[in-house]
Amino acid sequence: MDRFNAMQAFARVVETGSFTKAAESLHMNKASVSQLIQSLETRLRVKLLNRTTRKVNVTADGAAYYDRVVKLLEDMDDAETSLSSASALPRGRLRVDVPSPLARMILIPALPAFYAQYPDIQLDMGVSDRKVDLIGEGVDCVVRGGELTDLSLIARRVGELQLGVYASPSYLERAGTPSHPKELALEHQRIVGFIWAHAGKAPPFAMHRNSESFKVHGRYVIAVDDGNAYLAAGLAGLGVLWLPHYMATEHLARGELVRLFDDWHLDPMPMYIAYPPNRHVSAKLRVFIDWVAGLMASTRL
Repeated sequence: MDRFNAMQAFARVVETGSFTKAAESLHMNKASVSQLIQSLETRLRVKLLNRTTRKVNVTADGAAYYDRVVKLLEDMDDAETSLSSASALPRGRLRVDVPSPLARMILIPALPAFYAQYPDIQLDMGVSDRKVDLIGEGVDCVVRGGELTDLSLIARRVGELQLGVYASPSYLERAGTPSHPKELALEHQRIVGFIWAHAGKAPPFAMHRNSESFKVHGRYVIAVDDGNAYLAAGLAGLGVLWLPHYMATEHLARGELVRLFDDWHLDPMPMYIAYPPNRHVSAKLRVFIDWVAGLMASTRL
C-alpha cells in the first residue's frame, strides 16, 4: 500500500463525502480509492468511514485521523516547496474555475507569459459563471465577480471591473434610444437578463447621477447565466446590457455596440479569488493568485 496515496485518498473522501467525487478529483477509479481506504483501515486497525449506499460519513476515529493527515500532507508539500529549486519553479496540477469572458479575453491570452515563468504548472481551467462546490469538486480556487456570499471561503480581492450600459444599433433602431434609465421600464424596452449563480435570478442594476439613484429592473425575453452568452444576446439585439468595459471595447470600436447614459455611473464590480479555508495554499496556488492579481492590476478593465 502506498501510504501517501492512501492518506490523500482518505482526505479527499472526507472532504467530498463521496468515493466517486474523490476518485474523479484524484484522476483515479472508484475501486482503487476504495481499496486504498480499506488497506488504510486494515493497517490502522480502526474504522475510518461509515459507508452506506447513499453517503459516506467519517467516524470519530476517522475525524481525528483526518486532522492529522491534513497537517501531514501540508507539511510534506511545504518540505518539497522549501527546496530552492521547487520554490523557484512551482509544479503540479492546479484546478481553477474562472468566468468565461475573463478567461477568453484576459487570462488565456496572457498564459504564454505565465508558462514562460512557471512551465511545470498544469492548469485544469473550468470556464463558467456557475456556483462551484470547491471542496466537493476538488477545485483549488475560483475567480468571481461581485460580492461573495459564501463567507466560509477565504477570498483575496484582485481588482474591480468598471461597468457601463450598452445596446446594439439594431436594438436601438427598433426600440428607440432611452435618455434616462427609468425609460428601460417602459413596455417596449427590453434588457438582457443575467442570472447570478448565488442569487438564482437577474437582480436590478443600481445607477447613479449626482444625488440621483435609480434601480433598473426591466423586462427581458432572455436571461442567461454565462457572460459570453450574455454578450452574444446583446449583440443580437435582444436587449440592453450592463457590461464591464473590457468586454465592450472592441464592439464599440466596430460599431456593434453603443454606450448609453454617459452621465450616469454604476458601482464597480469587485473581483475575487476564493479558496476553501482548509485548502493549503501551495506554492503553485500562491503564484497563480499573485499572477492573476498582477494581471488584473496591469490590464485596463
